[in-house]
Amino acid sequence: MVLLAHGVEFSRRPLRELGWRLLSKMETQNLNEEVRATSNSVRMNIILWNCRGALNPRFHVTLKNLIDTHSPSIVIVTETRVGGERAKDITDRLPFDGALHVDTIGYFGGIWVLWKSDDVEVTQLAKTEQEIHVVVKVRALNSSWLLSSIYASPRLEERKLLWNNLASIAPLHELPWLLLGAFNELLSSRDKLGGNPLNLRRVQLFKDCLDTYGMVDLGFHGPQFTWVNKREEGHFIQERLDRGFANAEWKSLHPKAAIHHLARTHSDHCPVLLKLDDHGPSNLCRPFRFQPMWMSHSLFPEVVTDSWTEDGPLKSNVEKFIADVKIWNREVFGDIFQRKKKNRG
Repeated sequence: MVLLAHGVEFSRRPLRELGWRLLSKMETQNLNEEVRATSNSVRMNIILWNCRGALNPRFHVTLKNLIDTHSPSIVIVTETRVGGERAKDITDRLPFDGALHVDTIGYFGGIWVLWKSDDVEVTQLAKTEQEIHVVVKVRALNSSWLLSSIYASPRLEERKLLWNNLASIAPLHELPWLLLGAFNELLSSRDKLGGNPLNLRRVQLFKDCLDTYGMVDLGFHGPQFTWVNKREEGHFIQERLDRGFANAEWKSLHPKAAIHHLARTHSDHCPVLLKLDDHGPSNLCRPFRFQPMWMSHSLFPEVVTDSWTEDGPLKSNVEKFIADVKIWNREVFGDIFQRKKKNRG
């Protein structure tokens, strides 16, 4: 299915003006009937990561570890701070044969959507500096849905434009819809620890936008917050800025989908893993033991630094380190207990 050979790109204008007329073509190709097929399980992963700059050598090491560990079919990288041919040069060296890019907003922003064509067929619909919208066809299920990859600007006025764009899309289609990205906005006091109190006006704008197109928060497993400012106690702030939303149709198509917050390395944002068919963690519980082998990994010092608050309470620091290093061991280092079993064998 090809809706548009090269897609449509437009900047700082409501998407309704041009690109979303393309959605009407879907109905003539019976796409809306196709996506209502009975849901089936599929072992497919999507990674979302606000990398805070793709030119840092640590970016490549961290992304490679994420790809090797989770075998994602789609990767969304935000705040790349790289655009144009330079972005293409980087993504051409990654193990994906499909890629879309949007340029930065000055020094900020940049979105890449990468995919493996053996797993999914991706059709570009439209993009702006803050969003890339595509139709994803999952080959194993022969089902399709709308994926919107987001990097919301740090500036409120530009975020308002994004909210307006998204709100204008909802009445134009009946597709299962998944929204993943860095939203730079909060929904409740539970999404924040430290710093200034919530701006209720901004929260309401974000909520109104989500309610307009019937989006539901997909929740998460793992650490509560996805971003930390890495400052000393008294100025320490943590927030849940990176998240996923879906409408009822998408949740019905993938009822076992679940989001996991992974260990934070390189960036001050943790990677987010979406499993379309999640069977949950093992119920086995082990007492925590520090593993000397961890110190041989180049990223281990970052786990310690990110987990430890200078002058913070010892008990809180230890608990935070234990929680983070368990996730890092499982998601980045590779389960050390499985390695030991293999070595004994």
